Amino acid sequence: MKLCDLFNREKTLVSFEIFPPKQTVTLESIFKTTEGLQTLNPDFISITYGAGGSASDRTLETADKVKNTYHVEALAHLTCINSQKDDIDTVLNQLQAHNIQNILAMRGDYPLDKGSLKNMTTTFPYAKNLIAHIKSQHDFCIAAAAYPEGHLECPNLAEDTVHLKEKVDSGTDFLITQIFFDNAVLYNFLDRIRQANITVPVCAGIMPLLNSRQVARIHGLCGASIPKPLQSIIEKYENSPNDFEKAGIEYACNQITDLIAHKVDGIHLYTMNKLEQSKTIIQETGLR
Repeated sequence: MKLCDLFNREKTLVSFEIFPPKQTVTLESIFKTTEGLQTLNPDFISITYGAGGSASDRTLETADKVKNTYHVEALAHLTCINSQKDDIDTVLNQLQAHNIQNILAMRGDYPLDKGSLKNMTTTFPYAKNLIAHIKSQHDFCIAAAAYPEGHLECPNLAEDTVHLKEKVDSGTDFLITQIFFDNAVLYNFLDRIRQANITVPVCAGIMPLLNSRQVARIHGLCGASIPKPLQSIIEKYENSPNDFEKAGIEYACNQITDLIAHKVDGIHLYTMNKLEQSKTIIQETGLR
């Protein structure tokens, strides 16, 4: 099933993101997590691709398991940085062969080794180029990433909205946002993109803060701002791991409850492969 068809229903979609483990770790661990998430009856599960496509084989294997063993719609991540057309088409053909009909198309992160940038060649410099190619040559439902506070490489929100419009006009069927911790940020973002005539559905990306180590990492990865109420939680419980996790889950639940009241199209939970914490959030918010 193409996920774009699910948004015609009068309900808030529920979805999870998982990531395949490192090559040195068996996939059985993520399969156990997926089996547990499947019991929550999600509308779909997305599977990350790894920096530079480093986990592409594991993405395919995990997506296949999600779709064909657990019978949950799979959204396979696909990045195009440092990729050629033949590379991309090979992956697309493999996904089709496994009955995967949905792709989250992204540019991807540049390699950590800056020295390798000069040797990079790519057919698709931006996500919009990848999306246009998929739509012209293949039959997939395509999701794209959106950044409520702007992409780190594009701090100008007006310019960021222009780039998002280009991605949507290239063939994006729906959007999934980067994480945010202040719902007002999302509501302002939605107003901004609707004014720009971006009308595709938007799933709100939520990640619970479960430990103090996440804070600096999240800010470095996506620049998500920390509102005062969340900052107070961080300062109060940074030396009390159990209380920090409970407070972080409660904060995420409050975010989701408010988002549901505002009738967002979907809630996309960045699970970090944490099954029990994800179950608690879904059950506490009444999403399932």
